[in-house]
Amino acid sequence: MNILRVAFLVSTLAFVVMTGTIFFHFVEGWSWLDSYFFTVITLSTVGYGVLVPVTALGKIATTVFIFVGLGIFAVVIQQFGKFTMRKREEHTEWLLALLGNKEDTTMEVDAANEDESPHK
Repeated sequence: MNILRVAFLVSTLAFVVMTGTIFFHFVEGWSWLDSYFFTVITLSTVGYGVLVPVTALGKIATTVFIFVGLGIFAVVIQQFGKFTMRKREEHTEWLLALLGNKEDTTMEVDAANEDESPHK
């Protein structure tokens, strides 16, 4: 995953969290911390239930925010998971190649030792 893709994913997620925080701060009248907290627990689907929108606009926007924000959140998590799996596969392939080369080298050394063996 290149640096531009990572920057795009992180900035998109940060934009969603920032937008939600600002929205809930002004529409619901919550503190900045409460607005941020509600945004994060909503996006992560934890939903403690400590804060609940009470205005009609807040309730409607929360449902839209859940669908849009959760979709974006899921894509970001999926992309980082895909990156992690790709790195693990590359590492496994590297290890197998390394072990394969050592086996070949060991076999060559054993074969050379057999040729020089005085017990023939």
